[in-house]
Amino acid sequence: MSAFVARHRFARITARKARLAADLIRGCEINRAIEILQFSPRRAAVFYLKVLKSAVANASQDEDVDVNKLIVTDARADDGPLLQHRLRWRPGPQGRAMPVRKRTSHLTVVVAERAE
Repeated sequence: MSAFVARHRFARITARKARLAADLIRGCEINRAIEILQFSPRRAAVFYLKVLKSAVANASQDEDVDVNKLIVTDARADDGPLLQHRLRWRPGPQGRAMPVRKRTSHLTVVVAERAE
């Protein structure tokens, strides 16, 4: 029994927000996870739906795997680098400059066949 992985690296969303969508699908069957993500109002759900479909496509390349028996074994969002690898600045009160961190994240979905 092997696992199939798909990643979206440098996604333009903070990992903290993406983790909320990852928590929704972790441990679910594939069809249920796709249904959850399609109707979720979270912006990260769109990213995860694409990554999940990619992981299922990776699994379907193996003839021994039954796609209908797949489950999401792991879904996570790790911190990526800041956009353009630096802070940006915007005006603050009393002539100060306030840093803005434009964050990215690495989204990972791992699917495997359910053990009978």
